[in-house]
Amino acid sequence: MSESFSNQDMKLIRASDFEALNGPVSTFTGRVHLTGLFTAPAPSKTGVGIVNFDVGARSHWHTHPVGQILVVTRGVGWHQCEGGPKHEIREGDIIWCHCGRRHWHGATDKTSMQHIAITESENGSVVEWMEAVTDEQYLQTPVSP
Repeated sequence: MSESFSNQDMKLIRASDFEALNGPVSTFTGRVHLTGLFTAPAPSKTGVGIVNFDVGARSHWHTHPVGQILVVTRGVGWHQCEGGPKHEIREGDIIWCHCGRRHWHGATDKTSMQHIAITESENGSVVEWMEAVTDEQYLQTPVSP
């Protein structure tokens, strides 16, 4: 089996070397697992993580100073920007979350979902977490086609 390695030109981290972390209750509702958390070395400001949402799990409301890209890799989920419709997101979909716009994302109430989150930092910050998405907001908002 190959080992992870690093040199001045490249860093390879094997999937087997990543530790799965539970998503904190201060930023997620329901069971969420984070893996593959990685921040590229300077001068890059890019970070990435793999986020697994169990059925009914979702992020709290949050914003990103430089935006965020999500790539859905498994399952079906929902994404919503504040004041807009809730959108269904599926495997292979790519979502760009506008800088500074309040939003949330997670699994549906019937399916789990996994996405890769790609973010950039500004002044060392990648996200500002806010209050939880209520069950009423999560379940009663209509899904946009």
